[in-house]
Order: sequence, then structure tokens, then C-alpha cells
Amino acid sequence: ARRIFAGFEAKRKTTLRVNRLKAEPMQILKALADAGISAQRVPWSGDALILDHADEGAVAALPMFESGEIYMQSLSSMIPPLVLGAQPEENILDMAAAPGGKTTQIAALTQGQAHLTACEMSIPRAEKLEANLGRQGAKNVPVMRIDARELDEFFRFDRILLDAPCTGTG
Repeated sequence: ARRIFAGFEAKRKTTLRVNRLKAEPMQILKALADAGISAQRVPWSGDALILDHADEGAVAALPMFESGEIYMQSLSSMIPPLVLGAQPEENILDMAAAPGGKTTQIAALTQGQAHLTACEMSIPRAEKLEANLGRQGAKNVPVMRIDARELDEFFRFDRILLDAPCTGTG
């Protein structure tokens, strides 16, 4: 229990994902170095970077963040899209898509060639999702403001991602 509590209290390093729809990892590593930020690559993902001594505010101020070349995302949230294994031309549903990190990662992993549908019930969260899709260059991704469980049987998907948020209601 002490180790678990210590883990919660420890300051986590800032992590980000290179958006391959707009940039390449080496290009981002150089731009980060030019900005005085050192980063380490993650062995299990060519797109994941761990920043040594930069906080989220410093990253958000970088032009590459605003242009969508990078996306601040925890390493753990980068795993589901990798496991999903989406392929170009497949029909993919992201059932609880906001704020869009996993959705845009799927778009990048499929070179923008998957037919993605993103569902988000919350209107403010859906608006944030739409903004992130635009910034990241994930084109032609319809955002449906509906509970994905209520989609008409007309819809068919090759793969479905559900990384459901915890509501805290038990």
C-alpha cells in the first residue's frame, strides 16, 4: 500500500506522442532539443517520448503543440490503440472518444486511411474532441454526440475501441 501511495505522490514526467500525420520522431526530437528540452524514446512505441525536465505548460507553449505535430498523452493511454491493431480501410469505432488522443493516434497509425467514427455523449467534451481532431489533422472523422451503445444496427465496424471513463459513481 505504501508503494502505491508513493506512486500517486511521485511527480510523473511529461510524455507525448509524435503525430505522424504531421511530423516524424527525429524531426520532433531535434525541435525539442532546439527548444532546450531533452527527450527519450520509448522502446515499445516509435511515436512515444518521455521528456526529461519539461512540464506540460512548457510543451503547450511550443509551436509544434499548437500545430498538432505532437500530442500530450500518457504512455498508458497510448497502449489501447496499439493493441487495437487498426488497419487502413477498416471501419473503426471509438466509443468514448474525447478528448481525442486515442482517436487521433488511430488515425496516425492507419496513415489517415481508416474509416473512423468517434462517439462522445458530452457536448463540451465532443467540442474538445472536434478541436483536437482538427489540430491533429485527423480528417473525415465524424463525431457523433450519442451513447455509442445506441448506434443503429446499420453501422458495422471491423474494430471497436472502448476505453470507458470512470464515473466515480460506484
